[in-house]
Amino acid sequence: MKPSVERVRQTLRSMGLAAEVMEFSESTRTAAEAAAAIGTTVGQIAKSLVFMAGDEPVLVIASGANRVDLEKLHRLLGKKIIRPDAETVRRTTGFSIGGVPPVGHRKRLKTLVDEDLLNFTVVYAAAGTPNAVFAVSPRDLIRITEAEAVHIKEG
Repeated sequence: MKPSVERVRQTLRSMGLAAEVMEFSESTRTAAEAAAAIGTTVGQIAKSLVFMAGDEPVLVIASGANRVDLEKLHRLLGKKIIRPDAETVRRTTGFSIGGVPPVGHRKRLKTLVDEDLLNFTVVYAAAGTPNAVFAVSPRDLIRITEAEAVHIKEG
């Protein structure tokens, strides 16, 4: 198991979750790839996206079926929102795009969760690499990330 996956697994355990990390030979980098590998819907994929609100990184955990509305994010946070480059994401979280998990980051990030994820009993999040995921209930996801559930999707 790669060190980044082990870091996620250890973080989950320290938060009281015995989540099983699943590793696939195929990519789970995108929501569509993850859903196909797992055998679930794209909506059940909890994609972890990093944005910059001014000079502060913010983690948005969105349903794989949704696009994040940057104007709604701006209204929620009151700051200009930009999408950082891949190096900024890696430096901020310690993980590469396509494998960014909701936990185990280098520092605690303000986190928002797409309320549409609450429509499912289980969702699947990246576990530190572009081919590793773990299952979690949306309520546990909110608890372990200390997130706020918000209406963040476009439309």
